[in-house]
Amino acid sequence: MTAIEVSRLRKIFQSKRKAAGLAASTRALFKPEYSTVEAVRGISFRMEAGELLGFIGPNGAGKSTTIKMLTGILHPTSGEAGVLGLVPWKERQKLAYHIGTVFGQRPQLWYHLPAVDTFMLFGKIYELDERETKKRIDFLSEAFEIRDLLETPVRKLSLGQRMRCEVAASLLHRPKLLLLDEPSIGLDVVAKQHIRDAIRRMNQEEGVGVLLTSHDAGDLEALCKRVIIVNHGQIVYEDKVSNLKRKHLTTKLVEVRYAEEVPAGFRLDGVEILKVGRYGVKLRFDTDRTAVDSVLAHLSEAGSLVDITISDPPLEEVIAKIYKEAPAA
Repeated sequence: MTAIEVSRLRKIFQSKRKAAGLAASTRALFKPEYSTVEAVRGISFRMEAGELLGFIGPNGAGKSTTIKMLTGILHPTSGEAGVLGLVPWKERQKLAYHIGTVFGQRPQLWYHLPAVDTFMLFGKIYELDERETKKRIDFLSEAFEIRDLLETPVRKLSLGQRMRCEVAASLLHRPKLLLLDEPSIGLDVVAKQHIRDAIRRMNQEEGVGVLLTSHDAGDLEALCKRVIIVNHGQIVYEDKVSNLKRKHLTTKLVEVRYAEEVPAGFRLDGVEILKVGRYGVKLRFDTDRTAVDSVLAHLSEAGSLVDITISDPPLEEVIAKIYKEAPAA
């Protein structure tokens, strides 16, 4: 079964141009001029039921606009879309009973009340009886490890705690599809892992499909099997996450801290030295050209290691590389 099917979806926004000078401002009152921005440019894709799909791109790429059209918040300029067999902007109320949404920067929990109050309110909105609502809250509080947080006013929760409650609240009515727009933004490593583990569990136990936007490559690795990359409102890449990593995440960033001072003239063959401090080194290398084992061995030979961190480059760099390689539209 297809959860989402999008065909040639477009969205154009219009905005008034700001007039410069008094005379121009006066003319603009009677004859305003408009500029247009094409946020989404005829994209097409499919998502199967129960799939974990990454939908990523830089700021302004059209991700959030697409999700808002898929939830029915926005009407498209042209094109078609079906979500769980429904047209979002025509059957928004009916669709709301089958999907859950989380916008990382748009909280849905009541700020001054305990999270459990919002949960109970959602139970009424989705027409669940009180016994079923409480049973569902009990299950979600265990799955998201929020049992001790439910009675605390939301304003007193940390960002990570609040986001766990936000995602749990979106799953109260047992949706078939979850649309997550930057759910891990601003979270620390531990909070991100809690969110990822809970989402993975809901996918495995309840078959919830997840469309995820994120700037964190770790979210993609942990959750998604397939990824779609958009830039300037167009799809520039669509493939398995494993293929994305193999083809484009070959560059590694390494930060090392030694117990002793770094030797003068520190260098390694096949490695780009980005920064050398008194006790630390930051470097970059391509795993297609230089083996990871070789780099680690040479770093160990240079002194006693206190700490070492290996990470992927920022996702924006990968997207920029893919976009440059993409054929012109």
